[in-house]
Amino acid sequence: MDELQDVQLTEIKPLLTNKNARNFQDFDCQEHDIETPHGVLHVTMRGVPKGNRPVILTYHDIGLNHKSCFNTLFNYEDMQEITQHFAVVHVDAPGQQEGAPPFPTGYRYPTMDELSEMLPSVMTRINSVIGIGVGAGAYILTRFALNNPALVEGLVLIDVDPCAEGWIDWAASKLSGWTSNLVDIVMAHHFSTDELTENQELIQTYRLHIAQDINQDNLALFCGSYQYRQDLGIERPVVGLNEDTVNTLTCPALLVVGDTSPAVEAVVECNSRLNPTKTTLLKMADCGGLPQVVQPGKLAEAFKYFVQGMGYSNVFLLEVTFLWSRTEFPVDGLACGQRRVKSGVFCFASAWWQRGSL
Repeated sequence: MDELQDVQLTEIKPLLTNKNARNFQDFDCQEHDIETPHGVLHVTMRGVPKGNRPVILTYHDIGLNHKSCFNTLFNYEDMQEITQHFAVVHVDAPGQQEGAPPFPTGYRYPTMDELSEMLPSVMTRINSVIGIGVGAGAYILTRFALNNPALVEGLVLIDVDPCAEGWIDWAASKLSGWTSNLVDIVMAHHFSTDELTENQELIQTYRLHIAQDINQDNLALFCGSYQYRQDLGIERPVVGLNEDTVNTLTCPALLVVGDTSPAVEAVVECNSRLNPTKTTLLKMADCGGLPQVVQPGKLAEAFKYFVQGMGYSNVFLLEVTFLWSRTEFPVDGLACGQRRVKSGVFCFASAWWQRGSL
């Protein structure tokens, strides 16, 4: 396995306070229920598609919905600068949206592959997307990109696990002395042992949300689907050997994980399976689970550079001072590597693949 490159990011301000705890409010959004081959999807759109630009499409993790997973990030000022130029579509997994009714007795929840097969129905008026997924949502978006590469221009995958191994046994092993109910298991999926005992405000906010705001029967079905997922079957291409036939992502991908997250090993494994010229691993310092909630400012800045690296450099102008890291690699004759910035902000190369200026 090639040497991994990572970047440490540090956020100064705590993101959750008593004033805004469990405030996952949507602003200026339109909600729709969309029929798909595997049932109805609840989607929420911010803005309208801008010309030929891709739409930002999000998919949340187990125990969450689009509000609790992404609104802290998308309501953050720096992220709102980006969404002035890109429409956003938030997808809620079946039965996970706020106020969702229980499924009827005997209902068969879609498999993870089937959940990814529901997404083309969302894109009937969308040319392409930049996906942002967390956990189970990252897995679904990766599967979608593997099956529909022409529809996905880039992926931000937070806490992604490409493997088939179930996490429930692992989570239960971390819960000695606890009552291993569904809420406890989901919390152990999101947060490290230290976070569960130290960051009380964050933990209480999400424990109450998972226990009270999400239909528990519906949640159990979604968790079961994720538990029995198949391996993504992705493989790192080898130049001159299998780069034209290997099953891997063809779009740029940013893998994100907190440095104390329970998902670190899984994200590192995913990084080892992807094309290193199109993939960057971003490890965020002073952060465990849910970096989009705990560190929205740093993730928003990283996302800006990711979008710029895709060729949308004229959408917003940023001034930064670069401090090059030791490691770089060539892409199409351009120096492309991970860099450190004096302010602590992660930057990408000026071009990964040429999309054209807007």
